[in-house]
Amino acid sequence: MTKRLKSIMDSVLKKYSIETTDYQVGQDNIQKWGFDIHNPVFGTSAGLIILFLAALLFIDPETAKQGLNSLKNGILNDFDVFFMWITNFFLFFSLVLMFSPLGKIRIGGKNAKPEHSRVSWLAMLFAAGMGIGLLFWGVAEPTAYFTNWWGTPFNVEPYTEEAKALAMGATIFHWGIHGWAIYAIVGLSLAFFAFNKGLPLSIRSVFYPVFGDRAWGWLGHVIDILAVLATLFGLATSLGLGAQQATSGINYVFGTEGGIGMQMGVIAFVTAIAIFSVIRGIDGGVKLLSNINMAFAFALLVFVAFVGFDVVTVALPETIMAYFGNIVELSNPHGRDDTTWMQGWTVFYWAWWISWSPFVGMFIARVSNGRTVREFLFAVIFVPTLMTIIWMSIFGGIAIDQVVNKVGELGANGLNDISLTLFHVYDALPFSSVISVLSIGLVLIFFITSSDSGSLVIDSITAGGKVDAPVPQRIFWATVEGAIAAVMLWIGGQEALQAFQSGVVATALPFSFVLLLMCVSLVKGLRTERSIY
Repeated sequence: MTKRLKSIMDSVLKKYSIETTDYQVGQDNIQKWGFDIHNPVFGTSAGLIILFLAALLFIDPETAKQGLNSLKNGILNDFDVFFMWITNFFLFFSLVLMFSPLGKIRIGGKNAKPEHSRVSWLAMLFAAGMGIGLLFWGVAEPTAYFTNWWGTPFNVEPYTEEAKALAMGATIFHWGIHGWAIYAIVGLSLAFFAFNKGLPLSIRSVFYPVFGDRAWGWLGHVIDILAVLATLFGLATSLGLGAQQATSGINYVFGTEGGIGMQMGVIAFVTAIAIFSVIRGIDGGVKLLSNINMAFAFALLVFVAFVGFDVVTVALPETIMAYFGNIVELSNPHGRDDTTWMQGWTVFYWAWWISWSPFVGMFIARVSNGRTVREFLFAVIFVPTLMTIIWMSIFGGIAIDQVVNKVGELGANGLNDISLTLFHVYDALPFSSVISVLSIGLVLIFFITSSDSGSLVIDSITAGGKVDAPVPQRIFWATVEGAIAAVMLWIGGQEALQAFQSGVVATALPFSFVLLLMCVSLVKGLRTERSIY
């Protein structure tokens, strides 16, 4: 890039930063009732949420589920190859960027310092990004593939050594570097334009090098509104499903028979703690809970690894070899004879990662100031993947071993209830009641950290990109999130939650094009700072 083009780019971004400041405190931001509202985004988002909740009162949840499922299945069937290749591209793009000269650029400027310790930083991005998935899918997913619960990778014969290896390799594939590369692109783009160029911490800011002043008009409003709705409903859906899963675990462990009332209680508890956490902010809330959660998760991991040491010493190297030995074949959509499995699992996972990327990416951006591009990409992509390999090798390996050796509930009856698979594994281990209670606590804290980090993201977007929204505004969005989950459960139960889960996944198709454009914009922005380093 020539010096002239660099000068033009910097002057444009500087000009926009000034306009942003004027705009945030000007006519479109309203200070009222203790809120700092970016009116088009806040008002439209809140209005659409109210319309959605009202619609739930009149539309049959089963009808909504069928309609959205048809849309989701159509997207997964017709765009499976597209999703597979763009996910490969996002990983390739991230790796090239990491090892390129642009990797030396520091988020926040050449002299910026990290705001959080490396341990706290990794704990926060991990807890927000996927913590809860480890507990449930760490045992359920490899067991499902091994037993042919819903297809097997490459249609291998279930209950064989080949099925065992592929079950572990495919599980890590879905939770590994491909998915985290998606989060990394969104997080890096937001962090760079916010901390290096002084733009608001909002999705629209990433596209200023492409759209210019239109990013600050209704085009930008639409982008931010979509990000708010995707984040809010994605989190609310997960909170509702999590409440059902936590209730199932509580009933199983304590012998209770709690139903919708207990599910509402779980949502109320999670929402109350999340509100307390968002009031305290990043340092006193999310970071504290994430550090506590990581400590308990590590203790649980060490204990389970110790009691299943003989299994783990075999499962861990086998899983690593299966993952890297099959990653190319699993990434290639052509010539596959397991299309049903690929669409139902892999393509669904890629769509879900993409649909969640505005939320997780923005939160990662908020806590990543002071890191270099290379450090950011390496940590976000590879560190969670390493932890996933270790965790799922231990828990998934023990689960499959119980199936093979006819141990416990899994050995006797196989996989019949995903929400209870983890507790079935525990039943065959020492101190099963203690680790079951600990896991229920971990589930709840993981949901709390996802809830409050998501609320902080929504606060930022609806305040025009400000990172410190007023306390009443933080309370409002955390409460709304819990209210949506409660209403969906109360009115439609599992049907309503699954309907919106399908809707959230369907948003991945249009947002995938947004991500592709984001890559272009990010490179343009990074190249303006190349000469500084």
